[in-house]
Amino acid sequence: MTSESKNVLSFRPALLHTRTQEIAYIARICQANPDTLDLCFGQSDLPTPPFIVDALERAIAEGKTTYAYRRGVEPLRRAIHEYHQKINGVDLDMERISAVSSGMSGIMISLQCLVEPGDNVVVVAPVWPNIVIAIEAMGAEVRFVNLEQRDGAWELDLAAVEAASDDRTRAIFVTSPSNPTGWVMPSQQQREVLDLARRLGTWVIADEVYSRIVYDGATAAASFLEVATDEDPLFVIQSFSKAWSMTGWRLGWVVHPTALAIQVGNLSAINSTGSATFVQHAGVTAIRDGEPFVKQMQDHSARGRRIVAEAFAGHDRILAPQVPASFFAYFRIDGVDNSLAFAEDLVTRGGVGIAPGSAFGPGNDGWFRICFAQEPGRLQAALDRLIAAV
Repeated sequence: MTSESKNVLSFRPALLHTRTQEIAYIARICQANPDTLDLCFGQSDLPTPPFIVDALERAIAEGKTTYAYRRGVEPLRRAIHEYHQKINGVDLDMERISAVSSGMSGIMISLQCLVEPGDNVVVVAPVWPNIVIAIEAMGAEVRFVNLEQRDGAWELDLAAVEAASDDRTRAIFVTSPSNPTGWVMPSQQQREVLDLARRLGTWVIADEVYSRIVYDGATAAASFLEVATDEDPLFVIQSFSKAWSMTGWRLGWVVHPTALAIQVGNLSAINSTGSATFVQHAGVTAIRDGEPFVKQMQDHSARGRRIVAEAFAGHDRILAPQVPASFFAYFRIDGVDNSLAFAEDLVTRGGVGIAPGSAFGPGNDGWFRICFAQEPGRLQAALDRLIAAV
């Protein structure tokens, strides 16, 4: 080996093909233009409520700053168990519940449990780009099945999901409520997806982190937990980021089969050694005392949803399907065929940051996502700029 060849960096070939996060790219341009009204990120402008911050400070003062059990402190896992009893009407085996350091960590652990290089994962799209990046980083292929837009609503063709699957399919990935579309998978379709997974010998990974951002009086979106058995091939991912406005706290949980409890704990330990212990104790308070704030988040998002619907109504170049859940509007601008270029230009010339549809998988150029869980005046100003640019 020559001295020159020793200096060549060598790393996993799969990493050469991982996608660049286009939303982060637009966000960096927004940061360089301080007058921009940025609606790129999946983050409300409501701060974490004081009662959760106070709980964190108490936990630190009480010395809850040491390592924690790798699957989460007992009070948090118990609170999550009670939460699912109350919200979903299910009595989960405690061994199915693992607290982890963010929803994304839970997704990565699920993939690490299932996926080998050369496998594939069928992904219902449009989808948050980090999902795709995670699957590709594992050396697996992403097989997209796009939702179809019909009469102002999104629909999933389950026959297309089955057609995309083969003997190397290790999981079907579903985000419901969807990021970015707000689509919600009905309970009957959840049953059909689980039946399909059982028949194919594959798994379901269900990202349900937006389950509480729902409208029209609902408490929560339908959950796979409500139609599954304890030992079904199912991972359900949850996060504190959205409903409790704790995006920077890095705390989530996974519901998994009891048989994988040890493995999930081991993977949590080697990935991050779990979430910070004092953050987990604050999470207990968030769940047990947080329902009034969750309602506040729902109302805040519902107000933004109305503002967006009114701003886009009747606009001959903007197609904005219904938003049954989540705090996103996903819309198409007629005549735009390069979402990234349009979004970049909109920041520099229009002063608005929006997420390009191309970030959410193939077939989404011309589409865009905005987060409408914003203060009404700021949101209206951003929409005025956007519509003027269009």
